[in-house]
Amino acid sequence: MTDHTEQIRFEEQIADSVTSFLLALRAIAREGNGAEAVSLLLLEISQVLLAGARLGAQTDFAPREEFQPDVGPEADIDDLRLRLADMLEGVDSYTFVFDPYVPEVVESRLSDDLASIAIDLENGLRHFRAGDVDEALWWWQFSYVNSWGNLAGAALNALLTVVAHDRFDTDFVANAAAVAVADEMLEIDPGTQP
Repeated sequence: MTDHTEQIRFEEQIADSVTSFLLALRAIAREGNGAEAVSLLLLEISQVLLAGARLGAQTDFAPREEFQPDVGPEADIDDLRLRLADMLEGVDSYTFVFDPYVPEVVESRLSDDLASIAIDLENGLRHFRAGDVDEALWWWQFSYVNSWGNLAGAALNALLTVVAHDRFDTDFVANAAAVAVADEMLEIDPGTQP
């Protein structure tokens, strides 16, 4: 197998991953089932992050032109964002650290971040479908490193936290009461100390 054949296979795999994520994200938003959405989004974000990591591991792609060619208007994702916000109502808002080397807590919304990821991925997909594969790969890699990769990682962590709380948390009030009782039991009476 030639390097050219492997490159074409790589390009098609990335485009397939992006397409799959965008289709799944729209389907999840359309279904509106918040209980299933968290687990499905966790899966879909994990898969598209693999594509991003593969792009990030490559030598920098270079576009053919200095300026990005026009491939038409961005997709209107307002409806998608609003549906996600409604569906994820109780867990939509979250915080994360955007740059761990300059730790600053950022307040965000899963619905906004997923919509931003969709815009970045869809932009590259329009280049790919227009036959400008070099531009598509450059854009996906550039936006992965500068934007959507970080947002997807933060969203993945937030969704994983939701799943963890759902599966492993017990009643916080009961735990707080048990801790208070244990603290009382462990306190040493000052009159009994030697």
